[in-house]
Amino acid sequence: MAFIGYHASHEQLAPSAMLEAVIEAERVGFDGAFSADHLAPWTPQQGHSGNTIAWLGAALASTRFPIGSIATPGQLYHPVVSAHAISTLTEMFPGRYFAALGSGELLNEHVTGDPWPPKDERTARLGECVEVMRGLFAGETVDHDGRVRVSDARLWSLPPMPPVLMATAASPETARWAAGWADGLMTVGTTRPQVAEVIDAYLDAGGLGDTALQVHVAIGSTRDEALALVRDQWVHGVITPPDAWDIAHPEEFAARAGTPSDDELAEHVLIATDDTLDDLADRLADLVGAGFERLYLHDISQDQRRFLAARAARLLAALRERIGGAR
Repeated sequence: MAFIGYHASHEQLAPSAMLEAVIEAERVGFDGAFSADHLAPWTPQQGHSGNTIAWLGAALASTRFPIGSIATPGQLYHPVVSAHAISTLTEMFPGRYFAALGSGELLNEHVTGDPWPPKDERTARLGECVEVMRGLFAGETVDHDGRVRVSDARLWSLPPMPPVLMATAASPETARWAAGWADGLMTVGTTRPQVAEVIDAYLDAGGLGDTALQVHVAIGSTRDEALALVRDQWVHGVITPPDAWDIAHPEEFAARAGTPSDDELAEHVLIATDDTLDDLADRLADLVGAGFERLYLHDISQDQRRFLAARAARLLAALRERIGGAR
């Protein structure tokens, strides 16, 4: 039975509005939620970026379904600080919080003033962070001297079970590496070959746990309205990894994206209208069929009230007809 989750995009809504949205997402039938911890939005047009770690306490206390988030220990957050927050949320809300660990993006990490390492160094640094965090979750006193440094660290309030640490991966190479330590995998994409390549790499390397897919969707009254929404809110989607990891400012994302064609925009966001939600459900079901247990939907509109009131229930019903998972 498939799990259909709601993506809470902090880059696009104020934290208070995002809290209202996630409460409503549970009410209309989503099975859980997911979020990313951004210090800055992707583009100035998005206009927001609340602290996800602070928001999660309120969100979990105001709902009953599970909520996860991306965490990027290593530069912006020391791994002990990340472990402390993750452990606290897991102790307060057992079985309802998970973290998906990634190696970070310059957009959020440049503020430390530290040099931005190349991807292979960031991956190795994340591996060290995972080692440190696993030790802390096991109740150990941890010392570590490597790409990150830890001195005599211990967590005093631990959850009954160690937190779930999934991995984020945008490439087969990262997915294969993550299979050695992760409790599951999360990726993002809009075409079956793209997402199948990542998940197959993870599973073929012995990866365990749930596999999750995030998909960006744009729904309008007309196709032109949906494309205009993408151009306003998700134009940066045409900038893909590895380039997307190495851009420091929202203004630079907007400038680098330029004025892509409608076809280019539609490569990175699934486009639909109110009359084609069944077709959208078909496309989403096909993506899930690549081997995912969870699907997280990200409606890229800033008008989440409209999406949740008028469209989400119809889309959920159509999806459940195709992939099951009635809550």
